[in-house]
Amino acid sequence: MTKTLFTFGHGFSAAALARLLGPRGWRLIGTTRNPAKFAALQAAGVTPVLWPGSDPRPALREATHLLLSAAPDENGDPVIAELGSNMAELLPNLEWVGYLSTTGVYGDHQGNWVDESTPLTPATKRGHHRVKAEAQWQEQGLPLHIFRLAGIYGPGRGPFAKVRRGTARRIIKENQVFSRIHVDDIAQVLLASIERPNPGAIYNVCDNDPAPPQDVLSYAAELLGVDLPPEEDYATAEMTPMARSFYAESKRVRNDRITDELGVKLLYPSYRDGLRALLAEEQG
Repeated sequence: MTKTLFTFGHGFSAAALARLLGPRGWRLIGTTRNPAKFAALQAAGVTPVLWPGSDPRPALREATHLLLSAAPDENGDPVIAELGSNMAELLPNLEWVGYLSTTGVYGDHQGNWVDESTPLTPATKRGHHRVKAEAQWQEQGLPLHIFRLAGIYGPGRGPFAKVRRGTARRIIKENQVFSRIHVDDIAQVLLASIERPNPGAIYNVCDNDPAPPQDVLSYAAELLGVDLPPEEDYATAEMTPMARSFYAESKRVRNDRITDELGVKLLYPSYRDGLRALLAEEQG
């Protein structure tokens, strides 16, 4: 049977995985909310499914692998909300499930280290939604693997545009650190899990170099050869509620499990490696 990946929410991370699987002869099916994206998905070798808005169950029955990338809300996971709590009946050929969660489920640890065994104490609504969705999928009895992603960057999602425009700000908050991950490293972690499945496993997906956000902007400016973005104190900086919420949590995330269990060697072990590669790609 042809290996078939069905993705709910075929976005940035799923597209990176699809770029690895397509050349291996996989069939790729992904949902989108916007029919205008059909052509781009088809050009990338992905069969588009409008969802919400059409019935995904016929395509689901053909899936050997399922990637869940749709954001939850206060009601939990939208896939379970629409299709019911007994997903196994809809997926007769299923070999692997990947749920893309977030390191936000750990909450604030004041800059200290967390790993997959750390209790889940989310500090934001988004984190609480993810904890609920993780639990819902764990109750399904499927060959589930949970991937807790750090802050994602990659082509088109880096700091260079803001630095070039002069709109970047180095928000300073004492002891504030984030972990990050390049989208291509997410893809290779997912592929490694597909090739070495371990149902029930949970993996933190992040690089080796948690760092304050102002350091990343400073390095981007250095690479571009422009002045450093201005500093602003977190307490008085004007920020949207969404932007401010990202500063509600500070932690360093351990990634030993993806290297020890899956044998992954990160392409971009530090944001420095990732930013240099992004700039080189931009400059052709």
